[in-house]
Amino acid sequence: MRKGAISRDGVLKAIAEYDELGRDRFLSEYGYKPATGYLLVHEDRTYDSKAIAGVAHMFDQGRALRSDELSRGRSHAARWLARLGFVIRSSRDPDWTRDEIILACELAMANGWKRLEYNDPRVIELSALLQTMPIHSEEVRTELFRNPNSVARKTVDITCRHPDYRGKPTNGNALDVEVLNDFLARPAEMAEVARHIRNGLTTGELQALPPEAEEEDDYSAPEGRLLIRRHKSRERDNALRKRKIDAVLRQGRRLSCEACGFDFEATYGSRGAGYIECHHVVPLHEAGEGRTRLRDLALICANCHRMIHRRAPWPTPGELRNLIQETTNQGGTRLRSHS
Repeated sequence: MRKGAISRDGVLKAIAEYDELGRDRFLSEYGYKPATGYLLVHEDRTYDSKAIAGVAHMFDQGRALRSDELSRGRSHAARWLARLGFVIRSSRDPDWTRDEIILACELAMANGWKRLEYNDPRVIELSALLQTMPIHSEEVRTELFRNPNSVARKTVDITCRHPDYRGKPTNGNALDVEVLNDFLARPAEMAEVARHIRNGLTTGELQALPPEAEEEDDYSAPEGRLLIRRHKSRERDNALRKRKIDAVLRQGRRLSCEACGFDFEATYGSRGAGYIECHHVVPLHEAGEGRTRLRDLALICANCHRMIHRRAPWPTPGELRNLIQETTNQGGTRLRSHS
């Protein structure tokens, strides 16, 4: 017997027995507990992956594997099943992201920082909206993904961390507290952020954006990932960037960085001619669904662009230029003091 040598046919036989016996009897019969890690998805139904793999072993190797013979996670059962072409999905919903918590926090604020119940129409509406958010893939969503119960629970996690709350807090997470503090410090701004996220989801604009780029992990903004994604999409609009460059050239100006003055053509010759990046200068919480105007864009080099996005709040090109000048002056002062 070779542990792990299961076949697709053996898995399908285990699934058929699972369907015949029902979940509770199947798990009890073979000594398995309900899945806490991963589920097998087959013909729109979900199955306990560990139990299915263990029983498939019986059909292929003559003996069902005990639960304690399979480790947790993908290292055994889920990995075997995935290798055979079956779809594996997490049995736990993914952690809440900042974007989702922003909308839940907005709802809690609108309710006077008091918890909401699962049957509140506002909770039901938010649950449906969160399920349209293009952050979590279908593979990591369970049947209970962001249902009204989980949304109501999140409002509890948030409101019990409010400074005026006198009871015992729940086991929320640090991100709940961060977003709550953002709302307490800048309520109007964060409410506007929530409005832009909500409107973008309702109109479908945010769902239509390109997939998230890895480089966005380096971006820091309290407004969340979706508005950053929209921000970057606008900056990468080649037609709009060309119009901005053409407008600057028609004015007889050089294509130099508005923060540090770097000129690509002056440094790289013909290879750098006509090249520079664009930065969308309108703050995320103010950038609505309207068209981006040329005056909303600044010409900037790649280094300064990354430095602007590196930490919130994002400085304007002018503010970054002042920082560069101050740093340069301080460096000159240090050099003179040592001479």
